[in-house]
Amino acid sequence: MSDSQAGDHTASSVEASTEVFVGYRELLFSIVYNLLGTVADTDDVLQETWLSWSAKKSRSPHEEIDNPRAYLVRIAVNHALARKAAVKRRRETYVGPWLPEPLVTRGAAEEEPVAEPAHRALQSESVSMALMVVLETLSPLERAVFVLHDVFGYAHAEIAGILDRNPSSVRQLAHRARAHVQARRPRYQADPYVQQRVTERFIDAALGGDLGLLMEMLAPDVTMWTDGGGKVRTAGLRPVIGREKVCRLLAGYAGRTPKDLDIHYRHVNGDPSAVVFSEDSPYAVLVMDLSPDSDQVRGIYAVVNPDKLARVRSGESSETTEPSETTESSEPSEPSENEV
Repeated sequence: MSDSQAGDHTASSVEASTEVFVGYRELLFSIVYNLLGTVADTDDVLQETWLSWSAKKSRSPHEEIDNPRAYLVRIAVNHALARKAAVKRRRETYVGPWLPEPLVTRGAAEEEPVAEPAHRALQSESVSMALMVVLETLSPLERAVFVLHDVFGYAHAEIAGILDRNPSSVRQLAHRARAHVQARRPRYQADPYVQQRVTERFIDAALGGDLGLLMEMLAPDVTMWTDGGGKVRTAGLRPVIGREKVCRLLAGYAGRTPKDLDIHYRHVNGDPSAVVFSEDSPYAVLVMDLSPDSDQVRGIYAVVNPDKLARVRSGESSETTEPSETTESSEPSEPSENEV
């Protein structure tokens, strides 16, 4: 084979491997985001996954991988688990309640097609903000098993191959994770129309300081989490529990909010929610969690940390970055033993 032919073959091989990776990127993003809860970490893991995948294809360009989807998921999940230690260290020093970075998509009133991979994946495999908070209390392996099995429908035997564990161990992890999640928050999907209406009424009552309506809308044991990351003075340092305490907190907010707020009703992690802007800059994302036996609000998740709102735009959905094929400062990483 001549040098030019070899070059053409290498180029076509790189193009083919890139097409395969891009074809599964939506799935990989959704799985990894549900494991880590931040877009930045998810993008980093996808970049690492691409480097591992391209390194494998470069070393063995003629070797066919029977199941690229399974291979890529295995690489991505193991990279995500390896990153969990660093993520945990950051959480331990985080100021105030930690909430997942919100993924915002257009709501029913803004039904233009959304092209970002994160959003297309979320439309089919959504994990609510409330459930994401519960998943933070699981061990990394329990969370991986729960996400892969209960959210994405992987069989225990498939998960065993991904995590390099035996199937019986995976079944035990799945049982513990499911019992823990069920005890903390029974899985319940509110009617989207009802959730949208409750969210709109809540925003009107909160901004208008209507304590009577708030008392009517909130469940007695409602909890409000406000994630300011230590960068927003009005954000509390711990969750507020109880209807009267939450009402007092909201009444205090009503008197201090800017007057030029612009409310957009979007979907956040798959749920109808409110995205609040001030002078075209993101101000807050508010997600309501409803009681399964009533339309009362049992959980309020408010993300006001500006770092977590950086991808939220008033005229479009939040963005995610596409991983490049190469990085200026990184060499392709070697897959770990669990990835091959």
